[in-house]
Amino acid sequence: MARGLDVEARLVISFDGDDIQVAGSGGYLIINLPSQRVLDKLTSGPPKDPNAPASPRTGPKPDPMQQLNDLAHQLGLVLDLRVGGKTYVTFGTGRSAKISLNAVLGKIGSFFRND
Repeated sequence: MARGLDVEARLVISFDGDDIQVAGSGGYLIINLPSQRVLDKLTSGPPKDPNAPASPRTGPKPDPMQQLNDLAHQLGLVLDLRVGGKTYVTFGTGRSAKISLNAVLGKIGSFFRND
C-alpha cells in the first residue's frame, strides 16, 4: 500500500455564488473559503425538519474534526483549511487538529453579525 497520497490540483468550486478554492501539491492540500459566512453555511448541515421524530441517543457521537485529522494522517496529507486566506485549522500534522487563533476570533465575530 502507498505510504501517502500525492496531489497536484487547482480547482475552484462555486457554492451559492461563492468561490471555494482548492489547491494541492505533493502531500499538502489547501482549501480556501472566502469568508466566515461561507464556512458557517457549509458546516451548518441540512435544515432540520421540525416534524421529524427525535433521533435516539446511542452514546457519544464521534468528533468529526478528529475523524478528518485521522483520515488525513492515514493518507499522508496535510490539509490546511483557510478562511479569507488565513489558516483556521490544520489537519494531519499531529494527533489532533490544530486550531488557529484566527478560527477562534472568526467564530466569535460571526456570533455578532446580523445576516
